[in-house]
Amino acid sequence: MAPAEAPASIPAEAPGTFRIHATDGAARTGVLHTAHGPVRTPIFMPVGTVGSVKAVAPDDLDAIGAEIILGNTYHLYLRPGDELVARRGGLHGFNAWKKPILTDSGGFQVFSLSALRKITEQGVEFRSHLDGSKHLFTPEKVVSIQRNLNSDIMMVLDECVSYGADKPYTEKSLALTTRWAQRCRDAYPGGTAGNLLFGITQGGFFKDLRERSIGELTQIDFDGFALGGLSVGESKPEMMDILYHCAPLLPADKPRYLMGVGTPLDIINGIAAGVDMFDCVLPTRNARNGTLYTSLGKINIKRKEFAEDDGPLDPACNCYACRTFSRAYLRHLYVAKELLAFRLNSVHNLTYFLDVVRGARAAIAEGRFAAYKAGFEAIYPEEVVA
Repeated sequence: MAPAEAPASIPAEAPGTFRIHATDGAARTGVLHTAHGPVRTPIFMPVGTVGSVKAVAPDDLDAIGAEIILGNTYHLYLRPGDELVARRGGLHGFNAWKKPILTDSGGFQVFSLSALRKITEQGVEFRSHLDGSKHLFTPEKVVSIQRNLNSDIMMVLDECVSYGADKPYTEKSLALTTRWAQRCRDAYPGGTAGNLLFGITQGGFFKDLRERSIGELTQIDFDGFALGGLSVGESKPEMMDILYHCAPLLPADKPRYLMGVGTPLDIINGIAAGVDMFDCVLPTRNARNGTLYTSLGKINIKRKEFAEDDGPLDPACNCYACRTFSRAYLRHLYVAKELLAFRLNSVHNLTYFLDVVRGARAAIAEGRFAAYKAGFEAIYPEEVVA
């Protein structure tokens, strides 16, 4: 488990202020200020797609030290509707989470609905996965939706190119994404309100196109920059090659966000490359499937070997599940299909992922990040990319 961080008060600063406090190689630790409070980086953000982190209540998230969560524009627009949310004080008022929230623009969800969407210069026309109704997302529309949700960090509309797309298509898509990004910024000029707006760099798996995307987007005054279009079917070496090439090219004075990636070692590699922010559904999705992350590596709690194991799930973890219950009981809950299994497993996995970044912050501040990274490579040797 990561060393406990003192809950020292961080003086409030204007939303968008980003201060680096320490570096160790390319890895860095700092604070991003938002309208709903500060976020210490590097940070992992639990995913609450429809305004709820699956099986986990806001008080659970608060207890394990989550500092920021995600919502999703596409899903919240379709149900319950962004205007309904706005009438209830935005997403913070609706879901009772008082800390920062980031919302994805919906670009990735539309990408995943490739059979149900049509991309034009205007935007993305798509059919709802719920009822087949037709909708249009323009850059201006996704900004409007996110303003209604009142998320602290809004993302621009982009096209996430599928793995294997050829260079001509990727180049055409990159140019469209840049034009959409400018339209998002024009729809919400910097300084309009406390919501931050991040750009999303694309370019597929062509380094020259990635460099072009970064060069074009950094000419637009965004509050932060994301690496999009990774973890879309490529091999781990391909992903790491793009990650380590591109992350250092993003502005050093703005937060860097790696979207939708990963495993604990992916996060560690991202930090080593200079990335500040991460999200992934992996900890909660795997928790619901019985796969749990521990200081000794992954285990599947449904295995029979745990039926009479009275030890804690992870003796190095201080989460509620590990402090209170045995592996035998956690296995029983999962095998019996008790809903409590989802909550306890999710609380544990999210604690583990948050401990990964808490430990990274401490290691960077103390100048021992290389050793910290090596420790995770020893735990997950199958993920190490030579």
